[in-house]
Amino acid sequence: MSWGTDLWDQFDNLDKHTQWGIDFLERYAKFVKERLDIEQTYAKQLRSLVKKYCPKRSKEDEPRFTSCLSFYSILNEMNDYAGQREVVAEEMGHKVYGELMRYSQDLKGERKHHLQEGRKTQQYLDQCWKHMDNSKKKFERECKEAEKSQIFYDRLDNDINATKSEVEKAKSQLYLRQHMAEESKNEYAAQLQNFNSEQWKHFNVTIPQIFKNLQDMDERRTVKLGEMYRCFAEVERRVIPIISKCLEGMVTAAKNVDERRDSGIVVESFKSGFEPPGDFPFEDFSQNIQRTGSDGTIGTPKTEAVKPDPKHTVGRTKNKLWLFGKKPKAPTLEDLSHLPPEQRRKKLIQRIDELNKDLQKEMDQRDALNKMKDVYEKNPQMGDPGSLQPKISETICNMEKLRSEIHKNESWLAEVEGKHGSRSERRPSADVNHHAPHGRESPEGSYTDDHSQEHRSPPQPDPHEFDDEFDDDDPLPAIGHCKALYSFDGSNEGTLVMNENEVLYVIEEDKGDGWTRVRKQGGVEGYVPTSYVEITLEKNNKGAVTYI
Repeated sequence: MSWGTDLWDQFDNLDKHTQWGIDFLERYAKFVKERLDIEQTYAKQLRSLVKKYCPKRSKEDEPRFTSCLSFYSILNEMNDYAGQREVVAEEMGHKVYGELMRYSQDLKGERKHHLQEGRKTQQYLDQCWKHMDNSKKKFERECKEAEKSQIFYDRLDNDINATKSEVEKAKSQLYLRQHMAEESKNEYAAQLQNFNSEQWKHFNVTIPQIFKNLQDMDERRTVKLGEMYRCFAEVERRVIPIISKCLEGMVTAAKNVDERRDSGIVVESFKSGFEPPGDFPFEDFSQNIQRTGSDGTIGTPKTEAVKPDPKHTVGRTKNKLWLFGKKPKAPTLEDLSHLPPEQRRKKLIQRIDELNKDLQKEMDQRDALNKMKDVYEKNPQMGDPGSLQPKISETICNMEKLRSEIHKNESWLAEVEGKHGSRSERRPSADVNHHAPHGRESPEGSYTDDHSQEHRSPPQPDPHEFDDEFDDDDPLPAIGHCKALYSFDGSNEGTLVMNENEVLYVIEEDKGDGWTRVRKQGGVEGYVPTSYVEITLEKNNKGAVTYI
């Protein structure tokens, strides 16, 4: 079936049909656009729903029950599900709607070109027909004029009264008209032949080719629509495996609900650590009642019975029974000693973990500032290294405060657990896992081969032992000297205050805990952070090794 052969005379209808095809394609594109808008709205509403039901409390107050954790897992899976709906909308917008709109513009341009070519060839055929028709009318007119001249000449030739000159003039006019009629005849024949040739070419070559191009264009439009229908479905099909995983995650979360574990968490959360109250002793008040031996009547006691203090009794009873009633409010103390032992232990562990996280953040900030400072020192055009020093000092000060708080809370925790020493041996702090690069990139801690000993608090010797050691008449010999790179306030016990660029004697190397024992010019000794100083050992002590 060919449009050029079967529809040679249906130019206007093909014009309308191709326009309808483009309109239909754009209508489907509009449908896809509305569909992806629905997907975007759906995804947005799902995300809003997840956000609405996500816990807004801090992590320490967040329930640890399996039912709650499973619900939060379901919310996470639902958030991922919403992300897949967004993927569907994005893919539809890019691969279907966008492609359809671009293809529609191309079709419009191609259709316009083919129709213009068809109109041009139609106009050219119309011009050929007008030329042929004009030559035909001229030939007809010249023939009539020649016929009139023939009649006029015959009448004069048969008229005996006509002069010879009149007959000759009529004869010349007849010859002229006959010649003009012959020329018109030849022109008409030529125009007729040309028109017939152009008409055959028009309906057998030009128009079939144009209509074939229109047919190819319309068939390509149909094929493109089929591809877009399939792509529309494939976009949805590609996310089905991921959506299935989201749903499987929800089912897994449902299976993870454990009632026994939740009950155990309730016990762990509210366990006080106290022993249950014992039995109340029997108080015999009848001993104060005196009876007469003669008549058996109740007489007046010789002495008044000692009455217990009701306030004291009630107060004592309340103190023993608060576990079964409303617990009296206790003032909040820094060491949390107002809490039951078990609750106090958990709160201290929680607080130490938070302080370790804060310390880790400060250390990361310090490392970043020192790296930036090194970049500025190597490339002065990028910035002034000195402008970063106040921030570095502030960060170091914050780190010292956090370390002090951690040490204090660890001491309280050790007190609760009934053990001596700090928790640093049992629970590594945040900076234990912080691996700083070799070299003086941060003004805190010491960079040793044993990373598990980095950034620890200074040694805490017994106060009396520390005094005896420093009061010894025979102080330890200096094994080198060091220069202070930064100021240090020495707020902790056993540490030494030093100023930037101050020169000190090294009397004991870093043992891997990040602290070096030094002595001032005046003889005062103490510990300073190894990374705060530039150490140079004497040649007779390990080959003059320099720590920077």
